[in-house]
Amino acid sequence: MYKLHGALASPYSMKMRAILRYRRIPHVWSQGPAARAAQAHVKAPVIPVLEYPDGHFANDSTALIHDLEARHAERSIVPDDPAQAFVAHLIEDFADEWLTKAMFGYRWLETVDQDQMSHWLAFDLFQGGGLAQIESFASAFRDRQVGRMALVGCTRENFPLIEASTRRVLAALEAHVTTGHWLFGTRPSLAEFGIYGQFSQLGVDPTAQAMMRRDYPYTYRWLAHVDDASGVEGDWAPGWPPVVEALLSEAGRVYASFLLANEAALAAGQSSFRIEVDGLPYEQGTFGYQVKCLNALRRSYAELPPAARAEVDALLARHDMLALFA
Repeated sequence: MYKLHGALASPYSMKMRAILRYRRIPHVWSQGPAARAAQAHVKAPVIPVLEYPDGHFANDSTALIHDLEARHAERSIVPDDPAQAFVAHLIEDFADEWLTKAMFGYRWLETVDQDQMSHWLAFDLFQGGGLAQIESFASAFRDRQVGRMALVGCTRENFPLIEASTRRVLAALEAHVTTGHWLFGTRPSLAEFGIYGQFSQLGVDPTAQAMMRRDYPYTYRWLAHVDDASGVEGDWAPGWPPVVEALLSEAGRVYASFLLANEAALAAGQSSFRIEVDGLPYEQGTFGYQVKCLNALRRSYAELPPAARAEVDALLARHDMLALFA
């Protein structure tokens, strides 16, 4: 039995919980004080933390996905086709590292969201202990998160680009989920779970939830389907449906530039970098973790068989993403 230590307000926790549910891997869900205590068992003290049946602990959702794939063959979320498997990984990474900025911005830019979510996070953490404790923690946590906005690139100056990009992703999903539901056939891949993790929070926070319910109602409802897909039976299907093309187009529009600019700035010893997309600016501090993610994508790309590489190259070329793998 696995134990997933996480939180309802953590996109990566929700991502991993949905994966464990779909894959029917026996587990229990742990939050609150127990989840907080589990962070002491991992090098980087962030949730979710997965406690394995043998008693060891690990985190980082992407690494956990692939470790579980190695341990459990049934109901894999990695497509059989190597080209599709690579693209699913790329979309998952785009969600984890770019769409998360929408989650952070919608949650901490406006007062109504700051107020609700800081109090809800405190409530989830303590699970009792009195209102005074909740209020005190909520105030301190809110100040901390708002103070980190520039560090993670979720400033008011950057948010027009983040929001425009998020809306294009939501529009692509809205056009797809009423007919295709999943991206690579009739079963979910790691790409859907990556997107779900971030958008699960947009479906809860006041400003973002109102936006989704009004403008993307079927995608909003789709989140509940991904949350527990344990009853889904399906197959992988060949080809690249329009939604995958649209998601890669958006990744090529914003994420490729973001990754390359961050990598170049870090190599040059610069503390920040700036890009501009469609006339909208974006600036943030350099992050080594994003270079780690880019290098992982490059390793996956380098391992592609020749025929899959040719197929992926044609796809990436259509969406201005080949430069990432030059």
